[in-house]
Amino acid sequence: MRIVIKIGTSSIAHATGRLNIRRMEEMCKVISDLKNAGHEIILVSSGAIGMGVGKLSLPGRPTDMPTKQAAAAVGQCELMYTYDRLFTQYNHTVAQVLITGEDVLSPVRCAHFENTMARLLELGAIPILNENDTVATDEIIMIGENDSLSAIVAVAIHADLLILLSDIDGLFDSDPHRNKNAKLISEVHEMTDEIYALAGGKGSSLGTGGMATKLKAAKMAMDAGVTMVIANSDKPEILYDISEGKPVGTRFFGKGRK
Repeated sequence: MRIVIKIGTSSIAHATGRLNIRRMEEMCKVISDLKNAGHEIILVSSGAIGMGVGKLSLPGRPTDMPTKQAAAAVGQCELMYTYDRLFTQYNHTVAQVLITGEDVLSPVRCAHFENTMARLLELGAIPILNENDTVATDEIIMIGENDSLSAIVAVAIHADLLILLSDIDGLFDSDPHRNKNAKLISEVHEMTDEIYALAGGKGSSLGTGGMATKLKAAKMAMDAGVTMVIANSDKPEILYDISEGKPVGTRFFGKGRK
């Protein structure tokens, strides 16, 4: 099975912006095991700007573009160094792929992107994607969240499953932070106005996503026949259950899939 896993900033970094070492080590171990089992794995990893914030000892996520770009440049180095070191322990090779909106919207560039991704998978590498935040200024302002990017990637490479890992358990029928009786919605077969109405606000202070961006990604994936799951990254081993189709988080069924 071809699986795209999107890892949010809150999944691999503490609130300080510094690396969550234990979480990231567990994540890479489970992903390596899934690859050993025969799955093709593609990661879309946030965290470059967040880690740059910690590395540069900034007081919080910057609001001006030059500082965002500087934080992304510094943080991306640490991000890929850490992934490379951890996956090497399990004899897996990683590949860094930094893209912009133009790379997936332009037919010619998108074709090159798809060919490169296909070859990386054939060679047994684990592609790790992120937006090229140091140059894609309009992406940081307008599209700058990896939920949509992961859906675009999943559709482009004809993935079977897209997993969005974040600091939330899934989609609830009301805000679980305000309503202790909020119930998790385990399955979504169609994106309706009622489903969209359940989207809350922005995510963590270091990240850029929220439920609205995840539902946007779900719509994109479902229309292309890709099933998507929103789940909490608190326990990386849930990736086993998700890949086996067990009821974890919220599963959005791609068209034509049961």
